[in-house]
Amino acid sequence: MSPDAAIVVGALPEYEARATMPAEPSENKIHEDGLARAMGFRGGLVPGVTVYAWTTHPVVAALGPAWLDRGTFSVRFGKPVYFGEEAAVSVSVAARTESAVTLNARVVDGKGETCGTATMGLSSGPPPATPRVGDYPAEPLPVERPPVSRAILESRTVLGTPELMLDEPASQEFLERVSETLSLYRGVGAAAHPGLYLDLANRALSRNVRVSPWIHVESQGRHLGMAKVGDRLEMRGKVKQLFEKKGHEFVELDLLLVANATRTIASIRHVAIYHLRGA
Repeated sequence: MSPDAAIVVGALPEYEARATMPAEPSENKIHEDGLARAMGFRGGLVPGVTVYAWTTHPVVAALGPAWLDRGTFSVRFGKPVYFGEEAAVSVSVAARTESAVTLNARVVDGKGETCGTATMGLSSGPPPATPRVGDYPAEPLPVERPPVSRAILESRTVLGTPELMLDEPASQEFLERVSETLSLYRGVGAAAHPGLYLDLANRALSRNVRVSPWIHVESQGRHLGMAKVGDRLEMRGKVKQLFEKKGHEFVELDLLLVANATRTIASIRHVAIYHLRGA
């Protein structure tokens, strides 16, 4: 257990955040006011990736690089966070021993409603077996993305692989997007922000099919190593299952983030609604 993790007790300082709607239009129109309001929301929805990034800020401030290297995470988005509205992240210790700590995070909007919850863990015990890179082959992205459908996703059991050359400009752009201020994400050889992992997980869906509107529902996974600025990242993946719930059509992805074609960074289970009821 890292020294930082060993001293975490009680509640961490509350973290406040707000997202500004980007000037550039989004391919996923659920993040824009027009379609979102037509579907009964108050306005454009802040992406789950951004909300997750907010939850990691106090966790990384408390646990440090150790959590980025070998921590676990689980996040679920229950209600929307809207652009321009205040949100607050509260984090408390759910369990702590000499060898492990578990933190619970909650994202609350200005009306006091819980919009998202997350659980992050860090242990010094032996980790589970690491997935093999060879079990997650890299595949080219489609030249022309087909419109999403259950039949298409059933036929794409192995997904095309989105890539990101994480140079300093790409890292800085993401940090600005999620209003991240922690210093360990800046400078030569800086750590990659873990929110980028879920951003690439989203691309594993959106770069393989044309889909709008759609909603990122939940993610969970394990850090297997730390990605750094200068790495070339690949999100390799498979469609694990498709299911329907309350009229929504869901897809669950089994993903492995790989750096420089050889080094495993994170194992991720990623769930999204690709067809909303009434859309």
